[in-house]
Amino acid sequence: MTAPQAIDLAEKFAGFSEYWRPKIAAQLNGQDVRLVKTQGVFPWHSHADAEEMFLCFHGRFRVEFRDRVVELEPGQMVVVPRGVEHRTASDAEAHVLIFEPSEVVNTGDAEVSEFTAPAGVRV
Repeated sequence: MTAPQAIDLAEKFAGFSEYWRPKIAAQLNGQDVRLVKTQGVFPWHSHADAEEMFLCFHGRFRVEFRDRVVELEPGQMVVVPRGVEHRTASDAEAHVLIFEPSEVVNTGDAEVSEFTAPAGVRV
């Protein structure tokens, strides 16, 4: 076991450039803290067995539901309940932290596509 250390989020985000490819920054209690850069619109999907928490770190980010849109600015977060269909989007580049169980696939119940990120990639 390594000694706990501070994690510099800006440094971690600077370590990758691709969009919609979450990277694991930390793990705790069976959960991943994933970092993702976004731009454009992600496919509609849901996660039957897991909630997701999105925390905007940089830029403007939104979580779209079939009946409403939640707009996030830096320092704001939203929790998507399990089983609720949603998609995420940003008009310009945004940096977002995602808290979810380690086994969750980013595209949920959507078909595997270019948006489906490889599992277990760390930054």
